[in-house]
Amino acid sequence: MDIADYYRQLGLRSGASLSQVKAAYRQLARQYHPDVNPGNEAAKNKFITITEAYKFLVNIAPSPSDAAESKVPNSTQQQTVKVTRKPSPTENNQEFSAAEEKLKQDAYLQLQQLLKYQRFPRAIALVEGLAQRIPDDAEVRQWQAIVYQRWGRYLIGEKQVDKARIYLKKAVKTDPHNGALWAEVERDFRRLEQIY
Repeated sequence: MDIADYYRQLGLRSGASLSQVKAAYRQLARQYHPDVNPGNEAAKNKFITITEAYKFLVNIAPSPSDAAESKVPNSTQQQTVKVTRKPSPTENNQEFSAAEEKLKQDAYLQLQQLLKYQRFPRAIALVEGLAQRIPDDAEVRQWQAIVYQRWGRYLIGEKQVDKARIYLKKAVKTDPHNGALWAEVERDFRRLEQIY
């Protein structure tokens, strides 16, 4: 089940706020709670499903303080997936279906949340799946490279030097024309050298 499915279980659109998640869960929990529906197996299963969705979303749904933080730039705060680059003329002419655009938009929101909460393996799985679905999209390649770089940086902090080096190299190889990414990876490699 992906993040959008968890939102759907609570009857919400992707990216709903923490207060909306809590309100939707309370309403559905009252409706499907086993004490209110004794002996009703379908209600019990629905209650389990919405509780699982709530437990997941409560950790990633944006709170009002998150929205305020994202508006105020903070030099200590890591940048979310916003590095831009100029696509080549052939990439500009590429048109996507409405479904692919929706998929990209949902994936972007999910990716921001996963990076915010440092759920890097899930972020990698999400962006690699998206890259397989839309292989020629420059923006998706950029997101993929950024996720690899962030995972590599995290691994440096965890002293997993060899694995960090692999992901930093993957980042550069995935999006070789991104100057801002190169600068970040270069900084990370300097940190790696300090560890040795």
